[in-house]
Amino acid sequence: MILGVEISRSRNVRSYPEEHFTPVVSCLVWEAMSEWEFGEITSCHAMMDEGISVAKELNDKNSLAIALSYAANLAVNERNPAEVDRLASDLIELSTRHNFAYWLPLADIYRAWARSASGDTAKGIPGIEHGIRDYRATGAMVLMPYLLTLKAEALYLADRTSEALEAISEAEAHVVRFEESRGCAELHRLRGVLLAAIGADETQIEASFCAAVSTAKQQKSVSLEKRAEATYAEYRRQKAGAPGGRGFRLPLW
Repeated sequence: MILGVEISRSRNVRSYPEEHFTPVVSCLVWEAMSEWEFGEITSCHAMMDEGISVAKELNDKNSLAIALSYAANLAVNERNPAEVDRLASDLIELSTRHNFAYWLPLADIYRAWARSASGDTAKGIPGIEHGIRDYRATGAMVLMPYLLTLKAEALYLADRTSEALEAISEAEAHVVRFEESRGCAELHRLRGVLLAAIGADETQIEASFCAAVSTAKQQKSVSLEKRAEATYAEYRRQKAGAPGGRGFRLPLW
């Protein structure tokens, strides 16, 4: 991806009408997301900002949509609902104006997640569910595990833990069916959080957190490994403070 960015910056590469987005923008946003995984936060934001800037400079609406979507994804990763809401609103406006049927449901989901993360789960959860239905209607499936984790987070915040577990199970089924392993570390971590909340068997909870840490390590995701380890440590801390206790309310982030 870095090489792709360098080639595009050299101005020796032209884009063609049949391309649905400019390659340099795609390279920048993917590299930004990779940098976040590796824990390189400063360079991550610089690349994402450049991706958005280049798309605007080229007046490439498709590329701008993909850049805004991944920027919102990044803001979700960093648990910044205000930034997610800002980017989602921009993406909704762009998608509505240009009839982007694929990007609009994702933007709706991001905005609904931001509302849930800010405390308004009454509006957030239906918004996420509606967005997922619209996303399915496009025929796309690759992001379903990730979108279902956003739904699970919102349900957990609304104290609807059993429903959140159902969403995680559905996400895991999609992972198996489509062999889409991205985000598996988060699926394991969230399952551990939810199992801890309902007072499930300790071995199940421990297994979920250990799977989250090991999966993040295997995928070389420094950020997700740190998050999984922090959540696991908080679980052990709460358990040590309440010997024999059942049901622990762990933070999502």
